[in-house]
Amino acid sequence: MPQYSAMQRVVAALSHEEADRVPVILPLTLHGAKEMGLSIKDYFSKAEHVVEGQIRLMQKYHSDAYIGFLHAPLEIAAFGGEVIYVEDGPPNSGEPFLRKHDDILSMQVPDVQTNPHLRITLDAITQLKAIATDQIPIVGVVMSPFSLPVMQMGFDKYLDLIYDHRDLFWKLMEKNIEFCRAWTDAQLAAGATAIVYFDPVSSPTIIPPELYLETGFRVAQRIIPQTKGAVITHMASGRCLPILDDLIQTGTAGIGVSAEEDIAEIKGRCRGKVTLFGNLNAIEMRNWDAQTMEHKVRQLIQKAGSGGGFILMDNHGELPWQISDDTIYAIVAAVHKWGQYPIETPEQRFG
Repeated sequence: MPQYSAMQRVVAALSHEEADRVPVILPLTLHGAKEMGLSIKDYFSKAEHVVEGQIRLMQKYHSDAYIGFLHAPLEIAAFGGEVIYVEDGPPNSGEPFLRKHDDILSMQVPDVQTNPHLRITLDAITQLKAIATDQIPIVGVVMSPFSLPVMQMGFDKYLDLIYDHRDLFWKLMEKNIEFCRAWTDAQLAAGATAIVYFDPVSSPTIIPPELYLETGFRVAQRIIPQTKGAVITHMASGRCLPILDDLIQTGTAGIGVSAEEDIAEIKGRCRGKVTLFGNLNAIEMRNWDAQTMEHKVRQLIQKAGSGGGFILMDNHGELPWQISDDTIYAIVAAVHKWGQYPIETPEQRFG
């Protein structure tokens, strides 16, 4: 079989075709700071740092994509909110800036082209594109308009808004949808190949499926079909199986699968419809040795790899700071060993 570029490998998976092997995407957003000996705050302060970090990580681990994402609270910073940095983990959003309902009406949507916080991401994607050309895909990320308010106003107040103030809820959604569309378009124009649409609040882990159909589903229908590039819906460890058919209806090209769900069952239901991403447990893998990692990766590939439509990664969309280099190497080595097409299933192996 001919050697595929990372781009060809990922495109084949999104097209439900088999390339030379299963693609593996390592969402290493924080580890570039380690490679450069910088604090996480300093690392995210300049596009050049992020680009250099991604280059070093690519040379080290040979992931099938660059990650053009910094951190979720970046969008909160763009709205004028606070970002809290820690030494050994992802940044967090600070005190919610929507403290009362009237604040929604006066909230201004940031200009994605001129906002200094967002420019760091756009500049990083542009520089990565110049390096990657058409050989390596670049993953951009947006928070869904439906999930962003958890950081804008706090989880309890947001649930109160959804249940008891639906008119005002939709006013907030209109502003967040405007921002999300512009932010998505800007990343694609800068050079992103695909956009991950992080939407944890839509997961049945957080809200009932019937409420999702009234809210997050309708929001996604106003974003995903209009996006001029592939969109991957990710629940950030949340479950998707109870709303799987609804997610497919949004037009998403892929779905991130929780480690709590049977990826074989999900693959059986959506084969040829959406590509699955996942679903190694990013928390538990901190304690796995190389042999355990190989076993987990092999199991996962045998469950979901055949016929394309599968890209191996973790279940959350970000590998924790505490995961060792050896663990990351073990992921890639196992994919290269067991992910070559055609995939040998247990039935084929044992007759």
